[in-house]
Order: sequence, then C-alpha cells, then structure tokens
Amino acid sequence: MHIQVPGEAEILALWERGLTRHPIDRALLLYAWTRPDLPASNFPDLPLGTINKALLRLRETCFGPRIIACMDCEHCGTRMEIALDTGQLLAGIEDDTPSKLDDITAEFEVSSFRFRVPCSRDLAAISGERDLKAAAVKLLEQCCLEYPKNGDAGFGSLLVEAEAAMEALDPAAGINLSLSCEACGENWMVDFNIGTLLWDEIDVRARSLLAEVHSLAQAYGWTEPEIFALSSQRRAAYLDMVGV
Repeated sequence: MHIQVPGEAEILALWERGLTRHPIDRALLLYAWTRPDLPASNFPDLPLGTINKALLRLRETCFGPRIIACMDCEHCGTRMEIALDTGQLLAGIEDDTPSKLDDITAEFEVSSFRFRVPCSRDLAAISGERDLKAAAVKLLEQCCLEYPKNGDAGFGSLLVEAEAAMEALDPAAGINLSLSCEACGENWMVDFNIGTLLWDEIDVRARSLLAEVHSLAQAYGWTEPEIFALSSQRRAAYLDMVGV
C-alpha cells in the first residue's frame, strides 16, 4: 500500500482537525489519510491491528523508520531512551500470507462463545474504565457475538483464553515492548501506542510550521500559502536572516 507524504499545509489541516479530538478519534483521522479510497464511516469497525499497521507505515513515510522514545523506568524512575524501528515492528506483526484482518468481521470461538476481534468503537466504549480487569471483561462483552445456549455469560473466566485467541488473530492490535533498565536491572513490558506517538510528532511539526509562518509573515508580510510555496532551504535561509 503506497502512502502519500502529507504536505505542510496538509499536516496543519490534519493537526487542526485532530486538536480537540479524543486519542482514539485522532488515530482514525490519521488512518483516513492512509486510505482515501475507503469510506471513513467504516474505520471505527476495523480491527485495531489494521489501524496500527497503517499508522506505522504512515509514521515511516512522514518521519522515517527510526523512532527515539523516552520514558521513565517504572521501578526506579531512571529516564530511559529507547530506539525503535518501524520496519522491525512491522516485521514482528506481519507475514506474507493474506491477512484475515481484511475481513472486519474476523471471528473466533472460546468455550462455545463466539467473538470478533476488537475495533476502535470497542475501545471508545471502555475508555472511561480505570480498572484494567474490568475493562478487559467489558471489552470481551463488547466483542461477544454469540452466547452458548443455556450458558453462563461468565466472561471473567474466559479472559486468558480469549485474549490469547485475539492476539493470535490480530497480533498488531496491541504492540508490546520488552524493556530492561540498565540502572536497576529490572525488566518489564510496556504498551506501544503508535497512534499517540505519531500524533505527538505531528503536533510538534505543526507547531514548528506555525512558528515559521508567524516569523516570516511578521518580517515580510507574506501569507501562509506564499510561505509554504518556498522550498524548505529557502525558507530556512530567510528565517536565519530574521534571526529565528
């Protein structure tokens, strides 16, 4: 799938549209850029892995494959810098076989219960839940398509098996990183949210563009379209001359 690089005006437009949205909606907004051929009304029902893989490719297109992320060790608080690569992340969640995720109704069965893989609409439904186990049970309830006859809907007892089946069917739905702290030697797992990371990078880029427009408009009276019509090299030269 070829993804077009957003131009500077398009980055600002994306940023403006997503500024007040919930992170789940921002991820769908960014996904819409990668699939202009599909109706946006379908996006909330797509498997989460479909969204995540597209956003990894979009990140690579916009900012390159190398990702530098910073976080604090959850055990000792030491600040850590982590180097990631979109190609390696994609290699861990993709293969060359046709993906079942092309079917937005990808389903599986556990103990005579029938489920589908989670989508963004399901995440929105549990976004207010603070208890992790309660959120997992509620997510399972959201994804349940068929109950066994005369069966007890005890979703809590199905969690381990159902989560394993979900991960096998949609491995890109949740990208987990194994981290190790050099300071204290502790190891732990952390969720990697490509939607949040990519939005943060777009936010930084958009605000940088706005600062450039402000400086050049103030110095020369140019409009935003006139400034974006300049090459990045020429614009940088003008910014240097006005002391920015």
